[in-house]
Amino acid sequence: MSTDHRVLGRLLDAAERCGCAHLVLVDPDRTTPERSAELARECAMAGTDGILFGSSTPLERDPAPVLRAIRSRYEGPLVLFPGSSGQVRPDVDAVLFLSLLSGRDPRFLIDEQVAAAPRVLASGVEPIATAYLLVGSDEGGSVARVTGTRPLPVAPASVVVSHAQAAACLGFSLVYLEAGSGAAMPVPASLVREVAAATPIPLVVGGGIRRPEEAAALAAAGARFVVTGTIHEVGSAVGPFTEAVHLPVPALP
Repeated sequence: MSTDHRVLGRLLDAAERCGCAHLVLVDPDRTTPERSAELARECAMAGTDGILFGSSTPLERDPAPVLRAIRSRYEGPLVLFPGSSGQVRPDVDAVLFLSLLSGRDPRFLIDEQVAAAPRVLASGVEPIATAYLLVGSDEGGSVARVTGTRPLPVAPASVVVSHAQAAACLGFSLVYLEAGSGAAMPVPASLVREVAAATPIPLVVGGGIRRPEEAAALAAAGARFVVTGTIHEVGSAVGPFTEAVHLPVPALP
């Protein structure tokens, strides 16, 4: 049974040191082992702070070859980003233990978590309690399709803020604002700024980020972690995004 939070602590240390940490999401159904190894090598060279591994849809093939390819080239934190309890596996460093607080379907609020918890604790994989909020368009990408959940509107900001504050009061370690895989637009930086100012736990922001400038704007707005994924599947280099996310650290007087 995992009794500590070493992986979360390592990630939070990276966010503190760099101003904001960069995580790259690898979907084993959309990435070959060869491309995964190359992405992992890019992450290692760029100083990317962690790799998320998983899919929001049921896996169509064995993810083990992709996971082994990543392990062969990257020594940083490897964190499972599961789409269901069935995707829990022991050969990762931690798992984002997600609860879809933006929805009201008990399956994604608690049922999947009850199914996953025995496997997580038996494996010794570190669970990172994460409130998952879909934000943005009515479509919301693959997560919205799988869960039947409509994203929270970006305006008024108070709707997302109150959900993030509820996550803090419930004891979650992270709040993940998700625009959806391949979303047309990322979560607005203005919304991130308001949520960050009103919420005492770190924000993770992902979905629809296609340019380093967009990643930098989210980091500057108060995101502690910025996640990119789909853009790298089509060949965009990791390095410029990591560099954009890592905010300049003020020099000591």
